[in-house]
Amino acid sequence: MNIVVVVIGPLVGALFLGSAVSFARERTGWRSVQLFGSFCLVVVVLTHVAEAFHLLPGMGWGLPNTPGHYLDLCSAIIGLVLLPLGCVLARRRNSS
Repeated sequence: MNIVVVVIGPLVGALFLGSAVSFARERTGWRSVQLFGSFCLVVVVLTHVAEAFHLLPGMGWGLPNTPGHYLDLCSAIIGLVLLPLGCVLARRRNSS
């Protein structure tokens, strides 16, 4: 199994759950940015699950210049930018 699926998958799931709880408690724009960022990381994990189990082979999982590659790449970049941005700015707003 892929390390992303086995180790990082549960961590990303917990992160998404925590973001959803934060958003449910405090419905602000920054919490929604945080939630969307964590959802993008869930998409990254799901693309690796699809690659490991050979689901949707037409997406070309693991191959360069295929839709699966760009879905994984774009989701990872968006998630790694929006999640910390939402967390930091939501905390900054609360401390003011």
